[in-house]
Amino acid sequence: MTKQTITVIPGDGIGPDIIDATIKVLDKAGCNFDYEFADAGLTALEKHGELVPEETIALIEKNKITLKGPLTTPVGEGFTSINVTLRKQFKLYANLRPVLSFKGTKARYENIDILTVRENTQGMYSGAGQTTSDDGTVAEAMSIVTREGAEKILTFAYETAQKEGRKKVTAVHKANILKSTSGLFLKVAREVAQRYPEIESTEMIVDNCCMQLVMNPEQFDVIVTTNLFGDILSDLCAGLVGGLGMAPGANIGEDCAIFEAVHGSAPDIAGKNLANPTSVILAAIQMLEYLEMTDKAEKIRNALTEVIASGDRTTRDLGGTHGTTDFTAALLERL
Repeated sequence: MTKQTITVIPGDGIGPDIIDATIKVLDKAGCNFDYEFADAGLTALEKHGELVPEETIALIEKNKITLKGPLTTPVGEGFTSINVTLRKQFKLYANLRPVLSFKGTKARYENIDILTVRENTQGMYSGAGQTTSDDGTVAEAMSIVTREGAEKILTFAYETAQKEGRKKVTAVHKANILKSTSGLFLKVAREVAQRYPEIESTEMIVDNCCMQLVMNPEQFDVIVTTNLFGDILSDLCAGLVGGLGMAPGANIGEDCAIFEAVHGSAPDIAGKNLANPTSVILAAIQMLEYLEMTDKAEKIRNALTEVIASGDRTTRDLGGTHGTTDFTAALLERL
């Protein structure tokens, strides 16, 4: 059997530390990957003079599977978001953000298992029509939703629900106000729902969805929505299970996928051996599931569950006093 080669982008700040921890975990679990490393973000800007060098694009294209640490896009100065750039470049139309309760995290809720499926390339993040008037008093941006894009992400959400044995899909929108863009998304959502009668289909206005997620999050199973709403809701969902350190993300296209920690690069704790690597380890679990290596994914998830529940050498954000290396060592021992 040919060994799978993974493109690895360590990223900025705490990225190299948590990616290193994750590679140790993958190797210990017997995944038998080859790794090719690439630069992006501030690290790449300093080394190569650009945020996403051509060599990095070529490696992502070649290997089709990428594991990515957090990246820093400089604020202002005309820099485009690196994540948005990569999603557009490789047509990564689906963003999967699962959250799952882990005992030992001191989170507010104990029984959360929600998957947010977010359209990844259209809506307010299409980048279209962004202008500011010459006098700086008026700014404009355009939201674009196509029937094809909506149908693609909605079908993906239902197919994923079916594959994972999930029972309910909630389409989240703002069609009462955004009658064109959100209205089209909702119209297509109702059409796609009819193709999956075995799955319960509901719809919810985004502001009500935010309230319901705080008051009664157990009612949700799969949430599918447009780009901006999905960005906000998936972070809200992360807050239900202990924060962004417990939330991974997958960006899926037709033949290419990027798996990532969704939190920032945390430069204030970079190099201090303090970071919790759970987010990127969970992203690696998503990667294994995508590659149909479900036994390895389950093995790592079980070990991670045990470490967090036991409080054995956990990091500060999990209520412990230990750092990245101790937390990783506890995980490796269980593997």
